[in-house]
Amino acid sequence: MKKKISVVIMLALVVFLAACGQKYKGDFSNEVQDFTFTNQDGKEVSKSDFDGKIWIVDFIYTSCETECPQMTYNKQKIERALEDEGINDIEFVSFSIDPARDTPEALKEYGEVRGIEFDHWTFLTGYDYETIKEFAVKSFKIPIEQLEDNTFMHGVSFTIVSPEGNAIKSYNGYYLEQDQIKEMVEFIKDMQ
Repeated sequence: MKKKISVVIMLALVVFLAACGQKYKGDFSNEVQDFTFTNQDGKEVSKSDFDGKIWIVDFIYTSCETECPQMTYNKQKIERALEDEGINDIEFVSFSIDPARDTPEALKEYGEVRGIEFDHWTFLTGYDYETIKEFAVKSFKIPIEQLEDNTFMHGVSFTIVSPEGNAIKSYNGYYLEQDQIKEMVEFIKDMQ
């Protein structure tokens, strides 16, 4: 009898500790690899610069004429929805998947043309294609493939990264409906 009680207590403890181990109720938890890349101002930015912050990540390139402009517009809609809720401390991070052409100046222009204020927006480059391809898959499970015509096939997810640096939840960044924006805002509010 004592043995059964001990087993039940141990199982309950394991379940309790497992529940405590996941701070946020995301869909997954992938540790974002360390990085030091270059932003739109030509300054080095590292993963550690986002420690303690919630960030929303996507992968784009400036010569993209289809998904990327829509994704950036949708991130702006998320930013406005968060601001409407009084949340002004979320970081928006876009990694270029075309680092050969996306210089800091090109990324800055891409943001400026779209009216982006860079206080909470960071566009990153300063690596080679193979580095970002591997980083996207390992950290975010986002595939990237360069095509023969120098365009790219890539995932269109927005990924929420926790203050601890773990990718925890994704949304379709291209087909983003208002109810999904509300869900993202509520998810982020619950994280704070």
